[in-house]
Amino acid sequence: MSLIVQKYGGSSVADAEGVKRVARRIVQTKQAGHDVCVVVSAMGDSTDDLIDLANKVSPAPPARELDMLLTAGERISMAVLAMAIADLGMEARSFTGSQAGVITDADHGKARILDVTPGRITQALEAGHIAIVAGFQGVSQTTKDITTLGRGGSDTTAAALAAALRADVCEIYTDVDGVFTADPRILPSARKLDVVSCEEMLDLAASGSKILHLRCVEYARRYGIPLHVRSSWSKHPGTFIVDNPYDEGSGMEAPIITGIAHDVSEAKITVVGVPDEKGKAADIFTAVADAGISIDMIVQNVSVAATGLTDISFTLPQSDGPKAIQVLQAVKTTIGFADMLYDDKIGKMSVIGAGMRTNPGISAKLFRAMADADINIEMISTSEIRVSVVTRADQLEAAVRAAHTAFGLDSTEGEAIVYGGTGR
Repeated sequence: MSLIVQKYGGSSVADAEGVKRVARRIVQTKQAGHDVCVVVSAMGDSTDDLIDLANKVSPAPPARELDMLLTAGERISMAVLAMAIADLGMEARSFTGSQAGVITDADHGKARILDVTPGRITQALEAGHIAIVAGFQGVSQTTKDITTLGRGGSDTTAAALAAALRADVCEIYTDVDGVFTADPRILPSARKLDVVSCEEMLDLAASGSKILHLRCVEYARRYGIPLHVRSSWSKHPGTFIVDNPYDEGSGMEAPIITGIAHDVSEAKITVVGVPDEKGKAADIFTAVADAGISIDMIVQNVSVAATGLTDISFTLPQSDGPKAIQVLQAVKTTIGFADMLYDDKIGKMSVIGAGMRTNPGISAKLFRAMADADINIEMISTSEIRVSVVTRADQLEAAVRAAHTAFGLDSTEGEAIVYGGTGR
């Protein structure tokens, strides 16, 4: 008997029929002889609806109370799913994140999991029950307040529970049949991948791919938990995310390009007229880091000899843009830069593949494809297995299509199916 952790996204349980369909799938897994622990997201767009409600009530809702409100969505899902399973003749027990032993720090809205003590889950499984856990939430180790894990937090909950329970596999159910070479919502010709390395999936997730949350992949890799991404609408085999699928002797060669991710949620800040002196860049990014803002791409221009000044551009989440501007404005005089420019009409595309290490010419092919599609590149960032470029937001989809075709990733087996349409 194996232990399987299954996670169902909001699109899979968007309505009563979806909940019943998911319940049937869970029961079938249990009837096949497996122990089953389920992590469930809020139904459909209910989290967004709760956020809208909070913003109508208060322009700046207290973070603690907002977390208390938002976790209601998953509690509804877990309860109705347990009811649907009971109606099929199986015993199910639902648990909130705190009841499941998900212990976090006290950072409301984007808490990090510190530990998982799944005593009650283990007891339920040993009693032969199906355990259902509300994703996206936990309880602070210090304040004992309810916390949320941020967007994609249910993926992280599932991987953390799988690690704590020593599950054989963590299945992530969504509204597409697996991980594709690009987002099938904008590129129906995208091809489904049978296997992806954790390293590649980490870069895909960090670069905007919505299929898995970054922290989920980090957890799975750290604890050696295989991830299986598949659709809750079909029985098709999905995509396995494993640590080293291309090891010598596996019979698999690393693909030159595994996939293309895109992201329209970033903004660009250019700090203009920075004195070209040692420590000035450190001062800028220390101020930003102290505000809890994560930076993605950074470009510094060569200083103008006549003035001794340079410009530094960087990208960051749009949601952190106003805070970053405020923070930098406060240190403008101290650092001595002249001005700041803010641009939230950008898009980022990343081409990712473990085979880049041994295949030259990837950047040249990418830049040629962009030029042929009449797309201007504003920023470039690279790693061993990734090349990222920033374009205008309204050119991003065209950039994805051009790169996808240039690297021969288009499917020959028909268009990809998006069952639910939301990507979760």
